[in-house]
Amino acid sequence: MEAESGERVEYNRVWIPDPEEVWKSAEIVKDYRAGDKVLRLLLEDGTELDYSVDPESLPPLRNPDILVGENDLTALSYLHEPAVLHNLRIRFAESKLIYTYSGIILVAMNPYKQLPIYGDAIIHAYSGQNMGDMDPHIFAVAEEAYKQMARNNKNQSIIVSGESGAGKTVSARYAMRYFATVSKSSSNAHVEDKVLASNPITEAVGNAKTTRNDNSSRFGKYTEISFDERNQIIGANMRTYLLEKSRVVFQSENERNYHIFYQLCASAQRSEFKHLKLGSAEEFNYTRMGGSTVIEGVSDRAGMVETQKTFALLGFKEDFQMDVFKILAAILHLGNVQITAVGERSTVSGDDSHLQVFCELLGLDSGNIAQWLCNRKIITTSETVVKPMTRPQAVNARDALAKKIYAHLFDFIVERINQALQFSGKQHTFIGVLDIYGFETFDVNSFEQFCINYANEKLQQQFNLHVFKLEQEEYMKEDIPWTLIDFYDNQPVIDLIEAKMGILELLDEECLLPHGTDENWLQKLYNNFVNKNSLFEKPRMSNASFIIQHFADKVEYKCEGFLEKNRDTVYDMLVEILRASKFHLCATFFQESPVPPSRFGSAITMKSAKQVIKPNNRQFRTTVGSKFRSSLSLLMETLNATTPHYVRCIKPNDEKLPFEFDSKRTVQQLRACGVLETIRISAQSYPSRWTYMEFYSRYGVLMTKQELSFSDKKEVCKVVLHRLIQDSNQYQFGKTKIFFRAGQVAYLEKLRLDKLRQGCVVIQKHIRGWLQRKKFLRERQAALTIQQYFRGQHTVRKAVTAAALKEAWAAIVIQKYCRGYLIRSLYQLIRVATITIQAYTRGCLARRRYRKMLEEHKAVILQKYARAWLARRRFQSIRRFVLNIQLTYRVQRLQKKLEDKNKENHGLVEKLTSLAAVRAGDVEKIQKLELELDRAAVHRHNYEEKGKRYKAAVEEKLAKLQKHNSELEAQKEQIQQKLQEQTEELKGKMDDLTKQLFHDVQKEEQQRILLEKSFELKTQDYEKQMCSLREEIKALKDEKAQLQHQLEEEQVASDGLKGEVARLSQQAKTISEFEKEIELLQTQKLDVEKHVQSQKREMREKMSEVTKQLLESYDIADVRSRLSVEDLEHLNEDGELWFAYEGLKKATRVLESHFQSQKDCYEKEIEALNFKVVHLSQEINHLQKLFREENDINESIRHEVTRLTSENMMIPDFKQQISELEKQKQDLEIRLNEQTENMKGKLEELSNQLNRNREEGMQRKTIEAPNEIHTKEKENLVGKIQDMQEASEHSKKQFETESEVESSFQQEASRLTMENRDLEEELDMKDRVIKKLQDQVKSLTKTIGKANDGHLSSGPKEYLGMLEYKTEDEDKLIRNLILDLKPRGVVVNMIPGLPAHILFMCVRYADSLNDANMLKSLMNSTINGIKQVVKDHLEDFEMLSFWLSNTCHFLNCLKQYSGEEEFMKHNSPHQNKNCLNNFDLSEYRQILSDVAIRIYHQFIIIMEKNIQPIIVPGMLEYESLQGISGLKPTGFRKRSSSIDDTDAYTMTSVLQQLSYFYSTMCQNGLDPELVRQAVKQLFFLIGAVTLNSLLLRKDMCSCRKGMQIRCNISYLEEWLKDKNLQNSLAKETLEPLSQAAWLLQVKKTTDSDAKEIYERCTSLSAVQIIKILNSYTPIDDFEKRVTPSFVRKVQALLSSREDSAQLMLDASYVFQVVFPFTPSPHALEMIQIPSSFKLGFLRRL
Repeated sequence: MEAESGERVEYNRVWIPDPEEVWKSAEIVKDYRAGDKVLRLLLEDGTELDYSVDPESLPPLRNPDILVGENDLTALSYLHEPAVLHNLRIRFAESKLIYTYSGIILVAMNPYKQLPIYGDAIIHAYSGQNMGDMDPHIFAVAEEAYKQMARNNKNQSIIVSGESGAGKTVSARYAMRYFATVSKSSSNAHVEDKVLASNPITEAVGNAKTTRNDNSSRFGKYTEISFDERNQIIGANMRTYLLEKSRVVFQSENERNYHIFYQLCASAQRSEFKHLKLGSAEEFNYTRMGGSTVIEGVSDRAGMVETQKTFALLGFKEDFQMDVFKILAAILHLGNVQITAVGERSTVSGDDSHLQVFCELLGLDSGNIAQWLCNRKIITTSETVVKPMTRPQAVNARDALAKKIYAHLFDFIVERINQALQFSGKQHTFIGVLDIYGFETFDVNSFEQFCINYANEKLQQQFNLHVFKLEQEEYMKEDIPWTLIDFYDNQPVIDLIEAKMGILELLDEECLLPHGTDENWLQKLYNNFVNKNSLFEKPRMSNASFIIQHFADKVEYKCEGFLEKNRDTVYDMLVEILRASKFHLCATFFQESPVPPSRFGSAITMKSAKQVIKPNNRQFRTTVGSKFRSSLSLLMETLNATTPHYVRCIKPNDEKLPFEFDSKRTVQQLRACGVLETIRISAQSYPSRWTYMEFYSRYGVLMTKQELSFSDKKEVCKVVLHRLIQDSNQYQFGKTKIFFRAGQVAYLEKLRLDKLRQGCVVIQKHIRGWLQRKKFLRERQAALTIQQYFRGQHTVRKAVTAAALKEAWAAIVIQKYCRGYLIRSLYQLIRVATITIQAYTRGCLARRRYRKMLEEHKAVILQKYARAWLARRRFQSIRRFVLNIQLTYRVQRLQKKLEDKNKENHGLVEKLTSLAAVRAGDVEKIQKLELELDRAAVHRHNYEEKGKRYKAAVEEKLAKLQKHNSELEAQKEQIQQKLQEQTEELKGKMDDLTKQLFHDVQKEEQQRILLEKSFELKTQDYEKQMCSLREEIKALKDEKAQLQHQLEEEQVASDGLKGEVARLSQQAKTISEFEKEIELLQTQKLDVEKHVQSQKREMREKMSEVTKQLLESYDIADVRSRLSVEDLEHLNEDGELWFAYEGLKKATRVLESHFQSQKDCYEKEIEALNFKVVHLSQEINHLQKLFREENDINESIRHEVTRLTSENMMIPDFKQQISELEKQKQDLEIRLNEQTENMKGKLEELSNQLNRNREEGMQRKTIEAPNEIHTKEKENLVGKIQDMQEASEHSKKQFETESEVESSFQQEASRLTMENRDLEEELDMKDRVIKKLQDQVKSLTKTIGKANDGHLSSGPKEYLGMLEYKTEDEDKLIRNLILDLKPRGVVVNMIPGLPAHILFMCVRYADSLNDANMLKSLMNSTINGIKQVVKDHLEDFEMLSFWLSNTCHFLNCLKQYSGEEEFMKHNSPHQNKNCLNNFDLSEYRQILSDVAIRIYHQFIIIMEKNIQPIIVPGMLEYESLQGISGLKPTGFRKRSSSIDDTDAYTMTSVLQQLSYFYSTMCQNGLDPELVRQAVKQLFFLIGAVTLNSLLLRKDMCSCRKGMQIRCNISYLEEWLKDKNLQNSLAKETLEPLSQAAWLLQVKKTTDSDAKEIYERCTSLSAVQIIKILNSYTPIDDFEKRVTPSFVRKVQALLSSREDSAQLMLDASYVFQVVFPFTPSPHALEMIQIPSSFKLGFLRRL
């Protein structure tokens, strides 16, 4: 077999055993031949060795260097223990990679160092990826389990095992965190946080420091994470296995108890823990036993805070937490209870402080506890005996009680955690995470190690069956003949342990015996298994132990303590005492019939068997071993029903040193965890498997031209293999893959390397030959040159004599003079010719220059006169325009002031009328109040008189009674002796009489009080009436203020009317109208003066009448006479009524003074108006003169035009054009005159209407006339004015149109004049320019025709850039223009942002109407419509692009036409006229800006979502440079990935996707700056995703892949250049990726290389640079790996950097968007609405 002998030739390398390194490498110096006893080897240290070999077991061959460091161990060609160990060493110690696949197993090496490979960015990078595509990672295993669960709806399990300190707990925690991150639920229950929060609690109560690990899990745990149908976490439950209870009472040296005890002691001084009476951990026996109470770098106090937080997060209240802490403190105090020995007995003092605290915390009787800790009760059939215990027995009883309490507490906490993680819905699927101890073997192995190794035997059996099943499925899938693979079956060991009459059953049987001992049980084992079962042995030197041959190794167990630990004994009386505890939690723990545990409960550490206690209760007969066996059986059933995924944690060294690799410890664990067994099973069949394409790509160099010419690549591979490997048994052809036996891939690699080496030798041969030939030819040429010069010199020396020298010298002299003469003659001839040419040339140039100066001088003179004439004309037109404006403005001012006076007079009359009416009402109210006051005064007087009379009557009665009493006393004195017998009777009668009198007096007093109360009530009523009067007076004041407010409103209305009149007056722009307007103003002046004088008289009369009425209506003397002083004081104690009356009088005076000041102001303004009228008449005369001058100028222009047209008969088109222009001008003049007449008539009607209104206002004779008449007339007047305003606006538009046409006519005439002058000058030139002139005339004719057509077409209509719509059509507008609009129908052949422009034209219409509600409704509907259409199309890229563009255009229109100077810089004058006039929409601009930002972010999200799946295949995996990369062998993970890649994306796919994005954005009219920002964001995503994937894929970190990446980056740069996006800063975002590609290609050996890397890689962080260097993988043997020393050099240089410690780039980062302001170049007047928009209800104005 080639793999066994043929490969062991010179220069090949093998592995030989080594006592230190387990295996070491050596190179074969001499070929091995069959039968040789010695193999000549060369060790790596340079020494030679003759290694003795056995032909049956030759040293294993070493894999080629190209296969070393593979992600999957099954990709190795030679699969054996040294190859696996070496691969792990290279990856862990040199490449700093802690994860490696071994088939279906993930091997995880504990780095003893925090690594930046577990962040959320790493989680998202692995999410959704195929398992073999990324570097090995715990997240990859978790993703594979999650993906298979989601796809197949099948439950999954992740089995994490390993030694203590190997990192099992951390690995399980990371797997659970991955599930919580990628499957967050949409509810607010935060189930994921609760699932993760269960870890700190279980670690606090179940983890402890050991010599191997600072956070060692001392129990097994299986956590089921439940998912719903949407694959979101809905809950979890936990099962625990075999808690190490003995740690509660005993710890070895340098070990600790469970973390929770130390956390509690560290927090003992906190107020809430004072009642627990705890101290430091050194004070308690159970925490100081190991001598190490502190873990370096860990704060137990902070740990307690974290534990309490997680308790609270799971919903555990403080009282529950305190109950738990009470039990924990009680256990610590129990451990400090002192037991003293008294002979054979033992006692506990009742005064023991710790015992008192223990009983106080648990609610127990200290006397009973002290008694039964030292005694035990033995129950027999006839009697009950109390037997004292020795001190060791009492200590064991105390410790057993502590262990039992802690075990119950642990189970209780797990049960409560499961209750907190329960869920109400139905579980769809689950993923279980099993964190369980690995195979253990120590110097002393006891019951715990036996159970652990028993569990590992069961797990190994399940693992072997699963591996075997996967192998069989792979073979059947590929149609490969299946041959039975021999693998290790550990069923005999399992039967030895758990079968009938096995070790566990014999142990339970011995435990049932009252006097069973460990020795008796061991003797039974010897009798049953020694020499009968090959897996059981008896040690030679010991009778207290036994040996079991496990799958991993032989383990010797000491039998001491097996029975006690299996029984888990606690004495009856202690249990009874605890069951009667007053502390409810403690009593619950020891109930006889506990509530059946739920399926979430712990499967172990429940009630254990006790010696003959309540034999009818099976719960107490169950041993720890039997419970563990049943729970393990349940676990195996669960695992067999799921798809398992295996994680094997390896501890690389015992010293906890970071990245230190101990080969002995590692290989020991590899053997124990089943990794080598997996390798062995794979190696027995066909371990190396390649797809046909991989084989074709890799070994194409071994194929011949004839083979390569075949079209079917599968057949090519078969032909090549038949030729290269003669033994067909060494490979098999499957459907999609080729299967190789072990060593065949290495053989093929050797052939490939030899072929490449041979090719290199040929290339080197030819290059070296070419270099040598080139060197030889160069040397040969140099020799010939030297020989030539030497021979020439030698010949010259021979031939030269003295006569020959003289002749030669004479010939030279003759030649000199002859040549000089010829040269001088030629020079003189050339000089004369040159001077002649220069003379004629200079003369010609001078004459030409003179003619040009003369022509320019004439042109300057003509330009001078023409420019002077144009300047004068421009000045005159400007002056006329200014005078017109001044005249118009002054007329407006005059009319405004006249209107103000009329309106103010009318308003004052109305106010006086209303005040008089109010005053009359006040008089009536006061009269009524006087009458009521009179009545109240009369009633009050009557009540007072009645009270006086009643009081007098009562006093008279009292006087009579007193007189009668005195008489009786006198009679009593006279007849006292006679009536002694009757004294008592008389006294009684006197008492009765006195009582009756007193009763009568009381009745009278009560009646008097009632009368006083009724009087007081009536008085209060009167006071309330006074208050109502005061309120009425206050209402009068409010009415007065309201009247003033109405006066102000009337003034505002009058101002509005003034504005309307001002707008009407602006229409009077012609000179003829000014003349008639002045005449009207003069007549109106006289009328106004008359009206003002008459109004003055009327105002005086009205004021006097009002004053008289006010004064007459209030007769002060009469009022005062009718009111007495008391009544006045009672009526108004504060004098408010009187003050109101005085205030009314003052208000009357103020009105009189105000009217007087108004009168003075009116007189002054009328005088000023008179002056202005005189001034205006003067200015109008001046304007008439200017108008005459302008007419004269126009006449001269007409004459000039007629003259020019008559002279230019040669251009008949001009005459026709001019005649047409003349006709147009005449028509315009006629229309202008008609409009002027209409304007005059309308203005006259307006002035007449105003005069009539004034006259109607003057005819009001009484101030009591109702206000309704004035209101109606005012409304009629406003309506008429509005009608006239609309007519005037229409005429104004027509007039403006006609004026513009007239001005264009004048401009056209002036232009024609200038052209005709030019033609006159050209007619004087010669015939050779006639043709040129005719061509110019033709072009001018066409230009004029087009201009004329434009004027004629635009003459009738000119749009204002507004769209009229009705309020009820607003919903239809939003629906048709926004909600139902399809982008593809808009972007073709239409201006960008057309919907935005249409919306803005509607906004302009609402603004022009000054309708705030209409504008607000339109803006809100538009914004809501945009939000709705974006919400409905969140995944539609084209729709998002379209509305992002339109939102930006709409926002820019609102800015451009806002009237703010900063936005109007680039506007044309006509665009400035379209600015909004009435409303400030800055708030809506801010809202639109926010909407645009949200659309942009969603827009970016959709682009990233579409392009992200293409990035890695196109940028990283696709070979842009064909033939550079060579595929390497792949492992099991790559070939058994859960997803098959069917879509092969290329770099072209990336560029096509970018082009699609770019073209869509451009078609939708997106602003170029926004396009650049979007492209920059996309390029950042491409760079970040590609770099992140590169960092997580070791197989991609090669020189050739760097060349591919650099090529792909150049394609992206070319794309930017092609789209003119170089200034978008997109190229800079690719800088980290570009530097990574450069780093892969650069040389990496010397110090200068390290310095260059440090200087060049500025965009990469130090962590990323080191990661790339460690991951660098050669593709061929010609490349070299990066040495660890070089990596350390670079790391030393990078240590000075202060950059991020994160490995991954944040691909979700979004650059801040900036919306540029780009003014629209489109004129709103020219925008047409397509019929496809269905907006026929909009009308252009």
